Amino acid sequence: MLSRPDILTSADGEAVAVENSAASGAVVLVCEHASRALPVRAGDLGLPAEALESHIAWDPGALAVSRLLSEKLDAVLIHQRFSRLLYDCNRPPESPAAMPDRSEIYDIPGNRDLGVAERYARTAALYVPFHDRISATLAARQAAGLENVVVTVHSFTPVYFGKPRAVEIGILHDTDSRLADGMLKAAEGGPFRVERNAPYGPDDGVTHSLRLHALPYGHLNVMIEVRNDLITESNGQGVVADYLAVLIQTAITGCLKQ
Repeated sequence: MLSRPDILTSADGEAVAVENSAASGAVVLVCEHASRALPVRAGDLGLPAEALESHIAWDPGALAVSRLLSEKLDAVLIHQRFSRLLYDCNRPPESPAAMPDRSEIYDIPGNRDLGVAERYARTAALYVPFHDRISATLAARQAAGLENVVVTVHSFTPVYFGKPRAVEIGILHDTDSRLADGMLKAAEGGPFRVERNAPYGPDDGVTHSLRLHALPYGHLNVMIEVRNDLITESNGQGVVADYLAVLIQTAITGCLKQ
């Protein structure tokens, strides 16, 4: 375990990365589960290589799609540089899912019986800088007179505990469904099976970033989930990004006209 305040060293770099920071488009993209990397001092958390490469460590394809969306929408992109195994930045510190000791079929030995000091150290090193950067970015853009539309990007597994998932793209929202409604309407009759609040929804605790950065300020917002078998390769990533960019832009235009 990492019972020390210096979880990240100079060799690791910062917890958060910002790309296209000077973008003037309305969208701010957030990718909480962009990376499967672990800080040097974390080791492997007692997990085999297959687990560290699997969905429990990150959202495969999510960062690639986010980067393409950043280009297409002239959007700022903010993403976490380390695995959610150490801290899941889409969960608040009080949530057991923030530093789980089990994920799907895997026990996570390095997260077992974490003490208060270690939970605090991980929160300070990973969660706080990530969300502080999002808050600062949104505040600076608003002060500059730019629109803020918060879009978080994730991926999910085609099979979960042995049960296949038919949904291909999930459009998720919390109490503010304006942008999600517009995207779902734009998706009607399209090439993908798109569903509302699937395969997860707000009751599963997955809309933390939206609750933190969008809902209190009235920003248009949505969480996107893409089935990861659709975005394992560059061609699929491009197709999905093209599709999502149209849905997002169509929905924003419709919302701003109201």
